[in-house]
Amino acid sequence: MRELSLHMMDIIENSLGAGASLIEVSVVENRKASRLEIRIKDNGRGIPAHLLKEVTNPFFTTRTTRRVGLGLSLLKEAAKRCNGEFRVQSEEGQGTEVRASFERNHIDLAPMGDVGGSLTGLMMGNPDVDFLYTHEVDGRIFRLDTREVKRELDDVPISHPKVIMHLAEMIRESVAEIQKGTRI
Repeated sequence: MRELSLHMMDIIENSLGAGASLIEVSVVENRKASRLEIRIKDNGRGIPAHLLKEVTNPFFTTRTTRRVGLGLSLLKEAAKRCNGEFRVQSEEGQGTEVRASFERNHIDLAPMGDVGGSLTGLMMGNPDVDFLYTHEVDGRIFRLDTREVKRELDDVPISHPKVIMHLAEMIRESVAEIQKGTRI
């Protein structure tokens, strides 16, 4: 995949397919240490222990519509290619956590892409699912919790196009601000 946000979207779609009602997405950038970590955690069905070792095999999938499952294997290879690490932890009935880390300045690191657009597209299509998005750059943090947004919206659905457009822009602007060092 050309952008990390697309990897994130693919993993989140797995979480949605597993029946998650809460998906936590975390991006941590440490410029001094040249590290980038992406973590996606859900409260879905989890992965049975006997399948956990297979989930990063590109020729393994539980889907019946296709015979390959490239999402996790592509993210794992992207992390390894950039001197990073990859880990999947899961417990049946408790959920799954996927972590990928990268050398932030590695020449092969894909660009982050449009995280705001990717996340809000998933929010719009899954208004009953809660998302907690945290992006940290050198200790400066942006946090968006759709549970809080929904409380503020009162009777307006989070999937309303104007709300989604506002949230996408807010994510983009806030992440740009913490990357510049102007927002804490």
